Amino acid sequence: MDPYGDHNRKIVSPLDKKYEQQAQEIQLEQSSAQQESEIPLEKADVDVVREASDPPLVEHLTDLRKQLIKSAVVFVSFFIGVFATVNLWFPVVTRGHELIVLGPMEVVVFYMSISTALAFGLSLPFLCHFLWQFVKPGLNSKERQFLSLYSPVMFFLFLGGLAFGYFIVNPLSYRFLVSLGAMNFTVMVSAQEYAKFLLMTTMPIGLLFELPIIAMFLAAIGVLTADTLRKVRKWSYLVLAVVSALITPPDFVSQLIVLIPMALLYETSIFIVLYMERRSVAVSE
Repeated sequence: MDPYGDHNRKIVSPLDKKYEQQAQEIQLEQSSAQQESEIPLEKADVDVVREASDPPLVEHLTDLRKQLIKSAVVFVSFFIGVFATVNLWFPVVTRGHELIVLGPMEVVVFYMSISTALAFGLSLPFLCHFLWQFVKPGLNSKERQFLSLYSPVMFFLFLGGLAFGYFIVNPLSYRFLVSLGAMNFTVMVSAQEYAKFLLMTTMPIGLLFELPIIAMFLAAIGVLTADTLRKVRKWSYLVLAVVSALITPPDFVSQLIVLIPMALLYETSIFIVLYMERRSVAVSE
């Protein structure tokens, strides 16, 4: 045992211990303060990045205003053109039916309503393009790719629905209802009622023909599957029957004429969604 070994040991006084504890406390406070100061900086950086990436609300409203102005200009231009050429399209719309007017204002109402519908149909591609320009920055890559690919298909499906209503639903339901009324009444169709009947048998059917595109979009974003469509098939047919009854004249023939293609479109939607699912599985593998 070395009697002089304790000389190599550092002598620590109670005062030194006190200073050492204070130094440790100061060091802990500095480290905690540094950590707290780093967190707001990171949040501030994130906020700056978000502000840089996301345009402010004023820019969104400005862009929306521009697209609305362009849409209004296109629609008004087509409306003026259609209204100025009323004598050209009048025989096509009325199909040669003898219509009566119950007052001078009814003539204006008829021309205005039909001109509005025709102008909307002609300006629809431009309106869809302006809407696409507005919503495009806020879509993700999958939604942007889907809409850019299937926008023409949506337009042609809408035209197909309008053509189906104009060439099939409208003449069949009109003849049926007029012949039914002619059994006991003298049928005189006013221009205003005919305009309502024509719009009822064309525009809603054009919108219903978008069913496959809606199903494809919901399947593309992972909301809808083919199994789900099969499971709710009975309820879907019931909903389609109710919708066809609401958008068509109150006769069984018109409702059945609309319900049959709607059921076919629903079954087509199932096959399309199933094909998309198989294709996604094959690509992932």
